[in-house]
Amino acid sequence: MSKVTRREAIGTAAVGVAGVALAGGASSTATAQETARSLAFAGNHTPKPLRFNPASLTGLSERLITSHWENNYQGSVRGLNTIETRLAAAMADPDFPTVAFAGLKREELHRTGSVVLHEIYFDGLGGNGEAGGSVRDALSTAYGGFDAWEAEFRRTAMSLAGGSGWCVLTWNAHTQSLHNYWAWDHMHGAVTGAPLIALDMYEHSYHMDYGTAAARYIDAFMANLDWEVIDTRYRAAIA
Repeated sequence: MSKVTRREAIGTAAVGVAGVALAGGASSTATAQETARSLAFAGNHTPKPLRFNPASLTGLSERLITSHWENNYQGSVRGLNTIETRLAAAMADPDFPTVAFAGLKREELHRTGSVVLHEIYFDGLGGNGEAGGSVRDALSTAYGGFDAWEAEFRRTAMSLAGGSGWCVLTWNAHTQSLHNYWAWDHMHGAVTGAPLIALDMYEHSYHMDYGTAAARYIDAFMANLDWEVIDTRYRAAIA
């Protein structure tokens, strides 16, 4: 798929909007207005700044964190903006192929998941790794001990080592329970799940510092978790 600028997409959509409005009267005018609104909000995502100094982390280098944030995370933000703009333009074209539209919707989900999970990943760092708060008590109850939860979380993460994906501690609103989920890519997750901790196991998140030594990266990640942030997420999820 060739790269389409936001201006080109909006211009294409505007022509389609005008054509639909002329052809269909009042109902088409309403459709045109809806499309114009979707264009106004499409592709406006901006990267979320890091809430900590990358040089302050233990065991995760400033170079690694900065590269991850600038290249992988911001690349997903840019990709999501592009896809949303293309979707808005496609909605202005009644003849846009359904198969192509399905591909855009799939990519939208993929990019959205990447943006959200990366923001949860980075926002959860910057602490001293000492678990506390109501979420620690809840994990101890759910798993028969906090250490038992951590052992399963680490093992879940290691099951992705050498491949790609995410290990995600989630509050499942359907089952009303805490659960560690294995996610092969940015689109795998419990439908009613609220992510509390997201551990990026794609190799770009650790290879620069640890090569293939994924277990050492997991140690460093756990040592830098900010459990006040995690507890706040948990209390919001169960409210």
